[in-house]
Amino acid sequence: MKDYPALDVRTDSSGLLLAIVDDFGPTAVEERDTSVRIFFQTSSDRDAAHRALAERYAVSVIEVSDQDWARRSQENLTPITVGRITIVPSPQVPSPQVPYTIVIVPSMGFGTGHHATTRLCLAALQTIDVRDQVVLDIGTGSGVLAMAAERLGAARATGIDHDADAIQSARENLELNREIRSVSFDLADLAMARLPAADVVTANLTGTLLVRSSSAVLAAVRPGGTLILSGLLSHERDEVCTAFLPAAVVWEGEEDGWVGLAMKNPCHSTSPAWFGSNKKTCRITTQSAGSFRIALQR
Repeated sequence: MKDYPALDVRTDSSGLLLAIVDDFGPTAVEERDTSVRIFFQTSSDRDAAHRALAERYAVSVIEVSDQDWARRSQENLTPITVGRITIVPSPQVPSPQVPYTIVIVPSMGFGTGHHATTRLCLAALQTIDVRDQVVLDIGTGSGVLAMAAERLGAARATGIDHDADAIQSARENLELNREIRSVSFDLADLAMARLPAADVVTANLTGTLLVRSSSAVLAAVRPGGTLILSGLLSHERDEVCTAFLPAAVVWEGEEDGWVGLAMKNPCHSTSPAWFGSNKKTCRITTQSAGSFRIALQR
């Protein structure tokens, strides 16, 4: 288990605090009664955020073990259901009566499925027919989206991530979901690797990274295929949509200021009837995720 750099910040209101640290790449936020614990991917990011916050807040620099965070988060996280899929933090946690249950063990730096962006992607996957489709999940993290796609009927799903720890985490989660047989996880750098073609591509990244990588991501979507995006904030929505032209938005959801999109890649033939002619919109309603909020879901 590795240690993660973090800050403990005394505050009764986290709004301004989170706006300030957003520039320093926080990976997770744990809100407490009179303080907020903010996790970072690197010590240099944590230290830069510390310097930015020190004039306004009482800040403590700490290191938190992955094992400790996972144990405490597992105690607080409850099952969360989006449509036909429920995500639980442990095989021992009872889940509601839904068609599909996926076990995702909490681990710092990887999504547990409780962040709004993951819920938006899960909702988007259920607006399309993924049966017998090939799915590529870019920035797979915990592997939850690739596994969800397979449970919804995909012929094959591949998750890729540039982080070796993420791939290890995804593979360990896959071992806990033995009924899922057609999913694999591979180490790949989005900036360097040529992406394999897929009928459905999911990319839960950040708005900035989506714009920067739009050409490579869109090229992976087969003609007539579907692109599912999240990780972008509402004010980034138009820029992201423009970056992915000529793909067109066919579904859109928003939750807590985060946006999820399903976009149709043009093809030479008529678009499948299940998409219809109008964009669908929704807001996602789920069970409570407890006191933890994952700040960035990869």
